[in-house]
Amino acid sequence: MDVWLQLKITAGLYPPKTDLAARNMENGNERKKREERLLLGPRLLRSRTSKLLPVTMGIKSALPRYEIYFYNTVLCLAMVWAAGWIFEVSSSNANRKSFKTSVKPGWYYFGRKMETADFEWMMWFSTFRAHILFALSGHVLFAKICSMLAPQYRSLVYMVYGVLAVWTSMGWTYLTLTLSHCILLYSISLVKIRWLCFVTGLCTLATFKCEPFVSWQAGFVYGDFELRHVLFYGGCGFTIMRCMSFALENCERKDGNYSILELLKYNFYLPFFYFGPIMTFDKFHIQANKSALTRKEWEMWNIRRQGLIHLGVIIGVDVLFHFMYILTIPADMKLLKHLSDWALVGLAYFNLVYDWVKAAVMFGVISTVSRLDHLDPPKPPKCITMLYMFSETHFDRGINDWLCKYVYDHLGGKHDNVVEELVASLCTFGVTALWLGPCWVVLLWAFFNCFGLNFELWTAKFFSMEPFASLEMSMTEAMSRRIRAVANTFNFWCIVLFNILALNSLDFAKLVAKRLLLKGFPITTIIVMFMTYCLIQVIKERERKQALIDDPDPLPPAPVPTTTTLTSAAATPAAAQPVADPSKEKAE
Repeated sequence: MDVWLQLKITAGLYPPKTDLAARNMENGNERKKREERLLLGPRLLRSRTSKLLPVTMGIKSALPRYEIYFYNTVLCLAMVWAAGWIFEVSSSNANRKSFKTSVKPGWYYFGRKMETADFEWMMWFSTFRAHILFALSGHVLFAKICSMLAPQYRSLVYMVYGVLAVWTSMGWTYLTLTLSHCILLYSISLVKIRWLCFVTGLCTLATFKCEPFVSWQAGFVYGDFELRHVLFYGGCGFTIMRCMSFALENCERKDGNYSILELLKYNFYLPFFYFGPIMTFDKFHIQANKSALTRKEWEMWNIRRQGLIHLGVIIGVDVLFHFMYILTIPADMKLLKHLSDWALVGLAYFNLVYDWVKAAVMFGVISTVSRLDHLDPPKPPKCITMLYMFSETHFDRGINDWLCKYVYDHLGGKHDNVVEELVASLCTFGVTALWLGPCWVVLLWAFFNCFGLNFELWTAKFFSMEPFASLEMSMTEAMSRRIRAVANTFNFWCIVLFNILALNSLDFAKLVAKRLLLKGFPITTIIVMFMTYCLIQVIKERERKQALIDDPDPLPPAPVPTTTTLTSAAATPAAAQPVADPSKEKAE
């Protein structure tokens, strides 16, 4: 270093370079904190039916430990209280006339009747359990043999087994119908015009949702197998979505075209064929055609653990059906009108939790089988207990990823423009409504969720302006987190009400809203909102801990030497030199 510069640093005229670096780091940290605390809500970078990933402001803001303990205690007591009300209603009305069709004799050693209102659950884990287990077990057996002997041909073996299974279960006419749709969309994909592939796919999908096309195509399926009706719509619907994914990916490919054999391998992979979830073609093609099969450390142990967890959840849900009739009670409006506010609120909440559990278990079982085939399937949906934003609300992550990749992200751009976001979300929910089957309940559900998603973006942009930004800057991070939690509390109940509209009925949703906001005001409203506030804080605490794991805070910089320390450090060498030994000098 230059002598004059060193003297000026020692005199305090110029700060040292380490001091400048520390100041820059400090300014960068302050700027980062200011940006993190800029908004009262999350900044939306995705949409409800998309990857809807919230980059929450001040996500690492901590609250006192005793406050978190208090929130957890209140939340646990509220859950037990609501479950107690539902159990009492279920026990006292088990022999009700309107319950006869959905409440049947249950397990003998419980001595109680069991709810059987959910056909989908009973189909999977009771009525047709043996058929599903037999088909999946055969797939696992042949896939394992092929992966040991000829791993390069395993995707071809998957396809052959899937075609034979579909032929055996549904007949050759259904197989021919499915192949015709595959050939049609493959032919369109050769043109490599993206919008044409998309329009053709949507029109083909509409033929399975609208009359008279549905009845005409359903006539190709013969036989008295009770499950044929479900397998027909499930297999055809997912086939169209997979063929659209293939066609759109083929449009993006610059060198040539994918062969039709790759489409058939993709479509007739049996674990995904009837019930999903959907993997986009680009991911499936890479993973299924990989010949070097290796597993990560502890991967098989994790697969076994997931299988045992799913088995435990299935048994737990079946036990729960003996004590709480959460699906049968909402269908009896006469009984609902005589229930307490707490029972109604608990029913609405537990209905959404159960629907998430059902989706997680059914997709989880199939995903476990696909992991044995060295595939990486879509993750399970996020539990409603962990949701407070429309931007994360989805019950099928496979459809969610599909819509995100081909509709929402394609139209929404960077998702920071209000108009582009509105167009992207409208198109996304339009495709979702067509996928679910257009009817007035689905359209109403789509409208409310689309509005909620865009309203979040509008609110975030509004509160990013002055004077709100400066007002939040003047708050502590803990207080800012509490204020956001209050806003998210109302958002949470909007999500609950909008989704029970589709899961149950419009009458049930109207009754819950009326009791919660009108008849129960102010006592029920305030208590329920406070309990929901506690839930939001528990969710935020879990997100904070996960954020610290994913992105740990950097270590604090080393202490910067001051002017006095520099002066003393310069004087120390001379003062600290030991006294020379005369004998050593003489020897030298």
